[in-house]
Amino acid sequence: MASGESGSTDSSALEAAAAYFPDQAKLVQRLFDANEAFQSMCEDLAAAAQALAHVEQLPDGVKELRRLEYAGLVDALLKEMREAMSQSKVVMLRKPPVAGPKSP
Repeated sequence: MASGESGSTDSSALEAAAAYFPDQAKLVQRLFDANEAFQSMCEDLAAAAQALAHVEQLPDGVKELRRLEYAGLVDALLKEMREAMSQSKVVMLRKPPVAGPKSP
């Protein structure tokens, strides 16, 4: 990848994810910046959504098969991203350590 392309790719991946989760744009941004796996999901989502948007340009013999394939990819990625966002909201509460008997 040539220098300068990464920023453009990152922004289009983030924009694609934010378009699917407009009510959670801040969370998407935070996870995108902090979580490499989530960033990868965003990039995959952008590629799958772009492929789905251009499926009409494919030959008739493969058009419907590819539409189903790309739509399935988008759905699977959205599900995985929802799970990641849900997990990011979970706060782990720990019990304080049990104090032993105090020395006199």
